[in-house]
Amino acid sequence: MNNLQIIYNNAFSQISAARDAFAPQLTLREIGRITTVSTGIARVTGLPGVGYEELVEFPGDVFGIAFNVDEDEIGVVLLGNYAHLNAGDEVRRTGRVMDVGVGNELLGRVIDPLGRALDDRRPATTTRRLPIERPSMAIMDRAPVNVPLQTGLKVIDAMIPIGRGQRELILGDRQTGKTTLAIDTILNQRGRDVVCIYCAIGQRASGVAKVIAALRERGAMEYTVVVVTEGNDPPGLAYIAPYAATSIAEHFMCEGRDVLIVYDDLTQHARAYREISLLLRRPPGREAFPGDIFYIHSRLLERSTHLRPELSGGSLTALPIIETEAQNISAYIPTNLISITDGQICLSPSLFALGVLPAVDVGKSVSRVGGKAQLKVFRALTGDLKLNYAQFEELETFAKFGAHLDEPTLEIIEHGRRIRACLKQPEYSPVSVPAQIMLLVALTEKLFDKIPLEQVVQAERVLTAAAVELPSGLCARFETSDSLIDADRRIIVTAAKKALETLPKSRLQ
Repeated sequence: MNNLQIIYNNAFSQISAARDAFAPQLTLREIGRITTVSTGIARVTGLPGVGYEELVEFPGDVFGIAFNVDEDEIGVVLLGNYAHLNAGDEVRRTGRVMDVGVGNELLGRVIDPLGRALDDRRPATTTRRLPIERPSMAIMDRAPVNVPLQTGLKVIDAMIPIGRGQRELILGDRQTGKTTLAIDTILNQRGRDVVCIYCAIGQRASGVAKVIAALRERGAMEYTVVVVTEGNDPPGLAYIAPYAATSIAEHFMCEGRDVLIVYDDLTQHARAYREISLLLRRPPGREAFPGDIFYIHSRLLERSTHLRPELSGGSLTALPIIETEAQNISAYIPTNLISITDGQICLSPSLFALGVLPAVDVGKSVSRVGGKAQLKVFRALTGDLKLNYAQFEELETFAKFGAHLDEPTLEIIEHGRRIRACLKQPEYSPVSVPAQIMLLVALTEKLFDKIPLEQVVQAERVLTAAAVELPSGLCARFETSDSLIDADRRIIVTAAKKALETLPKSRLQ
């Protein structure tokens, strides 16, 4: 009996050990089946425990996000090539939401919203991942926007300034320079310790390639991450692209760094969401957009902010781009974005056709925050600039009717024409702060009024070159001083007059 008991105990121990060794391999997983597959959408049954926006896995390493969670089935937005999927294929829960890799490893890379490399280099591996949907910072965790984000564009830095942590909308018709304006801003961040994220949403591959080439040629890719979805990608990828790019940007912001993110453009994002919603049979509203179209953009842009010093003090500045039709800024999506953001930069096709580049319509553009973040030297010099320019535009329109104008009115028109000529700027050529200050001083002192209009561009180049020779102490005060003291102004005016004297005498009036 004792021997039998020993044999029994040994056998029981072996069975228990085998069971314990095998037990960790036993996991319960919900497996559903595809019922229908359409353009970027799949309907699935058999996943009763799935949660809203949970990531589900399809055969062939294809993922999707559970969007409609109904009693009998779920509607899934597909993220990837779904051509091989068929009704009856297995669908598995992952138990997690959509996330993306973040970190310094992404700097200089071109990736898609899933974090896959698109630049023919090694895979974009990261050590940390963040959900693409994250709550925005609480109000008490935010600090005032009081530091400028210099764009290098004279018309914006002088009259429509942008602060770090601000959301400034860029809107205009097709082919008016919206993307170029945003790329110029990215190029101007070189050497300023600002991380840049460029998010292309449903753009043509040729257009994105041109942007990437411009960034590489000018050394901007070393501090930039490019997140790309092309026009032929599934609408689900276009929908998650700005959220994934924002999570990448938030990682740097929470480390205490200043970040600039460009959404190019949210019109395509809204259309992708409308396509998804209509395929999922959600109720359409105005212009066939679903009722929550305002919410998808507000929860995205509310993540841009300036953090308090105790929470790292980082900032996330957003430049969303919107495409208008026939300058209709009162359309549904533009009005939504105007009400969400802290100001807008309107681009005019008529100015673009006249060669006034960047084609910023100063009268319709506004910055509701940037004035407080603008360099104080700029604020002192540009106080009357916008008013003088608006007055000039009104008088110029009146003068087209051939009315007889008195001498003071003619002087205002001639001065305004030189302001407009000085605010012109070719693409990919940002202007430094000292050069902008010298040009603004020359404008306020009316030094350009003595130069023929056709020679203003040459005079501007001369002043820009002369700005490099300004004393380093004076240039440092541009960033810190409240205003230009008389001695500083005399130094700048003297340098400007000396530089303008190098112009051919025969061409001066």
